[in-house]
Amino acid sequence: MSAVRAASVADAPAIGEVHVRSWQAAYAGLIPDGFLARLSAESRAASWARRIADGNGQVLVVEEDGVVAGFAAFGPSQLYALYLLPEFWGRGLGRVLHDRVVEELSGDSAVLWVLATNERAKAFYVRQGWVDDGARQTETIDDGRVTLEEMRYRRRLP
Repeated sequence: MSAVRAASVADAPAIGEVHVRSWQAAYAGLIPDGFLARLSAESRAASWARRIADGNGQVLVVEEDGVVAGFAAFGPSQLYALYLLPEFWGRGLGRVLHDRVVEELSGDSAVLWVLATNERAKAFYVRQGWVDDGARQTETIDDGRVTLEEMRYRRRLP
């Protein structure tokens, strides 16, 4: 049985684990292996704990049989992150979490940014009604050693 709920600071270790493991699986071959291997669930957990405590945006988790299987972070009109543990991919939990986020968003439309080479994520978002709006951005991470090309998707809100 799956359930979506607001994240608490106590969820930060699980969110950190989801964040790292999902990046390592989803971005294998898209982001350098060395960077992915250095990702720290503990460091991500600390960052998520601060974000949740500060109320900087909203964070939801999706649980399956009491296990935090994924999370999403969003602001009023933007989906910032949606990640699941790889063992939960393809089971409908991403859609359940996504749909809950869409219910929480405000305004006429919302946006998200996705790694341009992440075909799995792009296909997921298109199935959920998001459309590439043509905007592009480049981000650097890992002290400038890793460059990410991102595409912006937009969706009308109900």
